[in-house]
Amino acid sequence: MSFIKDFKEFAMRGNVMDMAVGVIIGGAFGKIISSLVDDIIMPLVGKVLGNADFTNLYIGLSGQECGLPLEKAKEAGAVFAYGQFCQNVIDFLIIAFCIFLMIKGMNKLNRKKEEPEQPAAPAEPSAEEKLLGEIRDLLKQK
Repeated sequence: MSFIKDFKEFAMRGNVMDMAVGVIIGGAFGKIISSLVDDIIMPLVGKVLGNADFTNLYIGLSGQECGLPLEKAKEAGAVFAYGQFCQNVIDFLIIAFCIFLMIKGMNKLNRKKEEPEQPAAPAEPSAEEKLLGEIRDLLKQK
């Protein structure tokens, strides 16, 4: 019975729940970025580079011709599929950059919260303090 209670306390802690939400949102965010890279960025890059389809860029290592689609080339023998690797690297860089921007923005918001308020300017001396200051100055002159 104690084991179930301990597990319940562990599972309901704020950090565990925050991490679970982060993993779920991170997975969805990763799919969005992968779609951005696969469906928008890489076709544009391929068009600029002469209608290159990055997913089918490879070097045949078993003597097969390079004009086949990647799946057919893999069936024919070993291939060095560098196009998919390039696409995955670009995917990673975009995700890392987006996460960097989010963390930078969160840090900026946290800094604003943590900055102490500027201390107020010292108050104007009272009439009594001014009078005492004048007496001090007169005594210094003698």
